[in-house]
Amino acid sequence: MPDIQIQFLGSGDAFGSGGRLQTCIYIHAGSTKFLFDLGSSGLISMSRGGVSAEEIETILITHLHADHFGGIPIFLIEAQHRSKRERPLTIAGPPTFEHRIKQAQEVMYPGASKERYRFPLKFIEHADGRPTQIEEMTLTPFTVIHPSGAPAYALRVDILGKTITYSGDTGWTDRLIKAADGADLFICESNSFQRQRKMHLDYRTLISHRSEINCKRMILTHMGEDMLEKADGSEIEVAEDGKVVQI
Repeated sequence: MPDIQIQFLGSGDAFGSGGRLQTCIYIHAGSTKFLFDLGSSGLISMSRGGVSAEEIETILITHLHADHFGGIPIFLIEAQHRSKRERPLTIAGPPTFEHRIKQAQEVMYPGASKERYRFPLKFIEHADGRPTQIEEMTLTPFTVIHPSGAPAYALRVDILGKTITYSGDTGWTDRLIKAADGADLFICESNSFQRQRKMHLDYRTLISHRSEINCKRMILTHMGEDMLEKADGSEIEVAEDGKVVQI
């Protein structure tokens, strides 16, 4: 069975702590190429990582904050006007996300939301706990705790006999235990070291629940300044921009 490659194109938080780019995680699984989130710096991180936007078939959005979906309006402009994309694109995200994308397009590039795309574009809304088949992957969203104007989700992807779960942004919730159960890789945010917040995870809280999370491998991402200062001493593997792993 072929390996699945995961590349952290952007592993930073909303504020670019440590000079890191915003969330953009690239997965290459056989003939399938998709992204977890596409923050505002997405095209920059893709260019630096040697990933062609034209190759991306699917973008999976966890929630509607700019550092996780703000790159989509720019991605669509690039596809329409520079690369002149023809291959289909699927974007899956929280309820109302198609409307939010169009609102963002109009703020950034007035008139862009009314363009007729030269390529097939499909929008799929997440439904809590409901598996959705997208090409070769099965996507299952799990509602988590992160107010963003619409529900936020952890995303579980089953593909080529492997499972990847991504927490998105969230405070601690037992939904993460279910989402990551048996996962080959659990990508989990750790925004702070020990400062507890309702809408973000801290390292101390995550460590206290580590034994409950049944995954084969865990990698921390979306780290703020105080977490980055202590990242070298982390008991859990940490991400950095450009990091590539295989499962």
